[in-house]
Amino acid sequence: MCVVEDDRGRIFASCSETPRDKMVIYTNTPRLKHHRKMIIELLLASHCRDCTTCTKNGVCVLQKLSRQLGIKEVRFENNKKQLPKDLSSECIIRDPNKCILCGDCVRTCDEIQGMGILDFAFRGSKMQVTTAFNKDLAQTDCVGCGQCRAVCPTGAITIKQDIERVWDALSDPKIRVVVQIAPAVRVAVGDKFGIPKGENVLGRLVAALRRIGFDEVYDTNFGADLTVMEESKELVERLESGDNLPLFTSCCPAWVKFCENRYPQFRKKISTCRSPQEMFGALIKEEARMDEAGDSRKTVVVSIMPCTAKKAEITRPEHFNEGEQNVDYVLTTTEASRMIQESGIDLSQVEPEALDMPFGISSGAGAIFGVTGGVTEAVLRRLMNSDRAEDLEAISFTGVRGVDGIKEASVKLGDRDVKIAVVNGLKCASEVLDKLDAGEIYYDFVEVMACKRGCITGGGQPVPIGPRTKKARVEGLYKIDKMAQIKLSSQNPIVATVYDGILKGKEHKLLHNEK
Repeated sequence: MCVVEDDRGRIFASCSETPRDKMVIYTNTPRLKHHRKMIIELLLASHCRDCTTCTKNGVCVLQKLSRQLGIKEVRFENNKKQLPKDLSSECIIRDPNKCILCGDCVRTCDEIQGMGILDFAFRGSKMQVTTAFNKDLAQTDCVGCGQCRAVCPTGAITIKQDIERVWDALSDPKIRVVVQIAPAVRVAVGDKFGIPKGENVLGRLVAALRRIGFDEVYDTNFGADLTVMEESKELVERLESGDNLPLFTSCCPAWVKFCENRYPQFRKKISTCRSPQEMFGALIKEEARMDEAGDSRKTVVVSIMPCTAKKAEITRPEHFNEGEQNVDYVLTTTEASRMIQESGIDLSQVEPEALDMPFGISSGAGAIFGVTGGVTEAVLRRLMNSDRAEDLEAISFTGVRGVDGIKEASVKLGDRDVKIAVVNGLKCASEVLDKLDAGEIYYDFVEVMACKRGCITGGGQPVPIGPRTKKARVEGLYKIDKMAQIKLSSQNPIVATVYDGILKGKEHKLLHNEK
């Protein structure tokens, strides 16, 4: 589609031509239109055309180009052999019949994530994008980050949907459905409803979810605050003992699986703290078990997350308490948007509502978990012996903020200089782990997020995500933090109720992984 024409009538691909002085290039001539229409028509001829039921319907790049070029019919039959869908992953679905061989997923998986799960196989008309030896995704080292889905222009790689199962739970009068909303969701869900990029729509989202039928609506930021409490405590203990350093964060399930698969020697160094969604799910389920004389309905916990890997995280054995799954279903931001649209709700016209109590209050630290460096900054605030806003804000200038793949900082805690690394993107994680393994570098604390820039660009977020969108989402989260910047401590009323009530004597069981 990037073909252009020069002043001599030669047509060539602009991406492979070396620019020369005094070149004259035409980008929109009748000949070019003819060739582009033919290229799209040939792509459509070998493409699965169940567009009306495809999850990418309306946002498919192939559809967009077809409309742009005015294609009204496809003259050729689809003689391509139908290939089976790969439904093995708990995070994404791969449909090779909708693949147009653009290679975006291949390059993203290899060059950005450093995984190399997908690649081209065979030649000519038999060419496919597939895994090694055509294995199912579940049989590979795929971590479910969903970045391949984020760049796929068609419906060849899509999110594994849990919408119908959540609708079934909402319609069952014997089920109490509790939902939690992750920080990165509130600055992205508005993209589908014409709301300015990066705007915090939490209040509108809460109101929409109540209208859909959720019984209680809470904020994952509460769980993030508990994560800060426990992870900072664990860091202090490891610094004092000198064991299992550096401490790696455990909030990102794609990173945890990556470490287990590729670098098992570092597995014991990952924090034993559960992720914020799992901590919160465990709290809700424990509260339901304690409420013997109250609501007799079964409690189902739903998470709205920016991440596809969270769908796999909830099924891990360590995220069960007393034989019960802590979080029952995960909806991505994209799925939540679809449910709102299915209900006929225009999010931009809904009046904002407040979260339910007592888990609807949180500090500003939880909000910035959605961006790279946010977990580190929150932990440093917790460990800083100061309640002054200016001291807490000063942490932002230590070097933990920014979008670089690898950031380093050194912070003085007591008499010790604590060396920190903030990593986003699994290829960058490989680089850091290789150097740690070789003894070339040393850190006390390492934050790792699988997706570049963190959860704001997670595999479950609305796409496409351009540079302006990324910047707006980052700024949106930091605005939330600025408005709710509170020193987090066990004496703070935000967490005091939980620590004195549900968590008393149960911190390890509910907040930490047994394995």
